Amino acid sequence: MKILFYTPHSDASAWLHDLAQALPRADLREWKPGDTAPADYAIVWRPPRELFARRAGLRAVFNLGAGVDAILALEHAQPGTLPREAALVRLEDTGMAAQMAEYVTYAVLRYMRRFDEYERLQAERRWHVLEPHPRRTFTVGVLGLGVLGTHVAKTLTSFGLPVRGYSRSEKNIGGVATYAGAGQLDAFLDGVKVLVNLLPSTPDTHGVLNRRTFAKLARGAYLVNVARGEHLVEEDLLDALKDGRIAAATLDVFRKEPLSADHPFWNEPRITITPHSSAETLREESVQQVAQKIEALERGEAISGIVDLARGY
Repeated sequence: MKILFYTPHSDASAWLHDLAQALPRADLREWKPGDTAPADYAIVWRPPRELFARRAGLRAVFNLGAGVDAILALEHAQPGTLPREAALVRLEDTGMAAQMAEYVTYAVLRYMRRFDEYERLQAERRWHVLEPHPRRTFTVGVLGLGVLGTHVAKTLTSFGLPVRGYSRSEKNIGGVATYAGAGQLDAFLDGVKVLVNLLPSTPDTHGVLNRRTFAKLARGAYLVNVARGEHLVEEDLLDALKDGRIAAATLDVFRKEPLSADHPFWNEPRITITPHSSAETLREESVQQVAQKIEALERGEAISGIVDLARGY
């Protein structure tokens, strides 16, 4: 079998070495511009459109991440970019769920115990004890209950916090009050103290973190966005911070990355910024998962993680 590999950022040689160990029978090559030779599979992260051009016979495209929005953007802009017979496959966890749970738990507990306010008091050299937020009313709402969102919601319940989860279709998660479908979104948002966004990036979810959404939350709520920058209407967040609707926000993703030096978020002390680092793709775990799925396809077996192109996840 012939396999293409492409990533614009990582060291391709390390990936190719590990993939060769996991798939010793495979003919592996790094894609370069002008390469239109046949391939059975492609393993990619943020590939250019040219990689798919005239790629007849491609059986599956494995995306090195949970979010496939970059590939879908190519397809939406020019339908037919993805070969019709090729399945688009996303990574499932590969160590990202534990990292994401760590990140979100830190952000939630930081706000509940008011450590963000202590940081500002320290900068002012002020000794002042703050009462923590009452645990029983510090409701956390997790938008998006995929693999990552479900793990995050379950982790938060272990701290005795009231946790809600929202998804497009119905889910049943022990200890989590779940809501599903557009008709239940307002009920999910009502009174939430910390809103955690883990939604997939689709045309339907772009701009979902907006003025209307913030107005449904408990006054002085907190926002944690670890999904995609396109979900957030940035001007609405700044306005909500000014009028007290939102008390603070932790943002790991942005519409344009890296965040420009003159972006107003840098000057807002109530916004905590991290450089899209909440959950990194782990090479060893990713290689094992992709290799197992390729071998399953070679045996004619079904695999999980295939993206529904219409839904976007």
